[in-house]
Amino acid sequence: MAGSKKIQFSEKAMAYVRELIARYPAGKQKSAVIPILHLAQAEFDGWLSAPVMDYVASLLNIQSIEVYEVASFYSMFNLKPVGKCTIEVCHTSSCWLRGAEDIIRHIEKKLNISAGETTTDGMFTLKKVECLGACGYAPMFQVGADFYENLTIQKTDELLEKFRKEGKRQTYCNHLVDVK
Repeated sequence: MAGSKKIQFSEKAMAYVRELIARYPAGKQKSAVIPILHLAQAEFDGWLSAPVMDYVASLLNIQSIEVYEVASFYSMFNLKPVGKCTIEVCHTSSCWLRGAEDIIRHIEKKLNISAGETTTDGMFTLKKVECLGACGYAPMFQVGADFYENLTIQKTDELLEKFRKEGKRQTYCNHLVDVK
């Protein structure tokens, strides 16, 4: 957890932060907040604590509230601890019409959790989210940077088993950090 260790990016992550900030003109570094938050979430146990968001604000030379506003607006950012595998199920129109609620109920029953909760072993968190932009392939969910579309109960079970066997944290930045 971020509170039990010094909040500082790894050398590799910090090099990427510097690269991101350099993409923007002086005074416009705030434009890098979203990718840096993804990186922070990946490096600091899958969620963004207030001290982690303060650290990001300090790197960008902006007010902490500016980071909090972004992190609290987007569903892909976690403001409390989550499992290694966060399953974000789209439940808006197209997905709902094509069975997303059945998929959600099945996952809840299979993992013995409700949407918004984490399994007791810390492996899975289930979230209902708004449109993920794959309406033509509904129902779908996202895990880390990967979309899983045309879901059925059987396909969902196969994916849950795959994620459990892999046992690693799924993030938007797996390629940038050494995930556990």
